Amino acid sequence: MDTRKVLSGLCYFSIFFAGILFPLVVMFASGDDVTKSHAKKAFLSHLIPLIPVPLLIFALFTDLNTINNDGIPVFTLVSAGIMVLLSLIVTIWNVIKGVKALMTE
Repeated sequence: MDTRKVLSGLCYFSIFFAGILFPLVVMFASGDDVTKSHAKKAFLSHLIPLIPVPLLIFALFTDLNTINNDGIPVFTLVSAGIMVLLSLIVTIWNVIKGVKALMTE
């Protein structure tokens, strides 16, 4: 198997084992333009689940009064649900892109 295909696929699959670090290292260490392109795409896709983190932190602080009054922290639960759903979608997308990178090129 070609090294280009393996590195490109591993950049996407690194969501399971190295997160943001592996695509970043490949992006700077690789001399191949195709591998760098896949590393950039994988790196950006690994950052997508981090977008709602400020919303979740804001929701936690907003819902503190609700929790103290024995209420349901709806804003926090919705924010956490969005984060979980987004992470699941990005993980599935990375697996599909990793398999495509291994199969084609």
